[in-house]
Amino acid sequence: MTPSDRICAHALELGFDLAGIAPATPVPTLPAYHTWLANGYHGRMGYMARPDRVVRRENPAAILPNARSIICVALNYDAGPPSAGAGQDPSRGVISRYARRADYHDVIEPRLVELAGYVGEELGGEVKSRSYVGTGPVLERAYAVQAGLGFIGKNTCLINAGLGSWLFLGEILVDRELAPTAKPAGGGCGACRRCLDACPTGALVAPYVLDARRCISYLTIELKGSIPPSLRPLMGNHIFGCDVCQDVCPWQKRPTPTTEPAPGAEQAELAPPLIELLGLDEHRFIERFARSPVSRAKRRGLLRNVAVAMGNWGDRRAEGALTRALRDPEPLVREHAAWALSRITETPQAQV
Repeated sequence: MTPSDRICAHALELGFDLAGIAPATPVPTLPAYHTWLANGYHGRMGYMARPDRVVRRENPAAILPNARSIICVALNYDAGPPSAGAGQDPSRGVISRYARRADYHDVIEPRLVELAGYVGEELGGEVKSRSYVGTGPVLERAYAVQAGLGFIGKNTCLINAGLGSWLFLGEILVDRELAPTAKPAGGGCGACRRCLDACPTGALVAPYVLDARRCISYLTIELKGSIPPSLRPLMGNHIFGCDVCQDVCPWQKRPTPTTEPAPGAEQAELAPPLIELLGLDEHRFIERFARSPVSRAKRRGLLRNVAVAMGNWGDRRAEGALTRALRDPEPLVREHAAWALSRITETPQAQV
């Protein structure tokens, strides 16, 4: 076995589902990245367009001097969908599949540290490295493709022919030359366009092109301010992230549930009642979501999303909670609660 083979094998022993090695050279998809930024598709994610970050995405050596190789890993997080009908109940909020477990950074980062230590032992001498889990200025999907982990789908996700796209990605940049593991990953989208047709907000403006400004994941997580009123009715009951473009993908037809242990979660947590969530104060929000990716939205962001979902629910049973939310200390929550109330009072109620 080569050093690359042994490193990848050890990554699998550590619990990663996929591992490969790519050269630390600029990726061929850089022009598409520059076009994406020029079109403003990154929205208010200013860090994506910061000149120093752009330089690092263009060339890994700007992150780690003398970078030669990138070890790419992936971890399957498919724990299966919530029980039948949970996502279709408009009185409950839909949380993206990845956020129904403990924060993935806490799972992956320690393993990357251990893998980096193994790389040092395997190669000998002083090996300089830099690790990232979804937060670094690295075009991680492009390098994962070069490492043979999968292909990019029309929904812009990395798709593995065996595991689908429910994958967390991580990288280790090293200043040593390692043999790349690139080989045909298999698969592709062909003429399929299910993801483009299914996107609730039309965020997939073309195959392989995502306008984040319209993406429900961006609107409910990355966007810190007010959600554009024209997009609110299209969001349904999504309150943190969105999986629609992955759920409809044919490559997800044969699910491979993760073997990763996770704290048990009641159905109420997988699709929690909207009225209950809107009543959370800061203390109860922290207590409930401290170890969850949902904490990224902060209380003001989550309750903003919940208010929008309640407006889309359109049921008068939500009026009491929304009326109380008009006195919330956060202006963002008050604004979206007022919008939701206007939706409910304007919506004809079904006869009971």
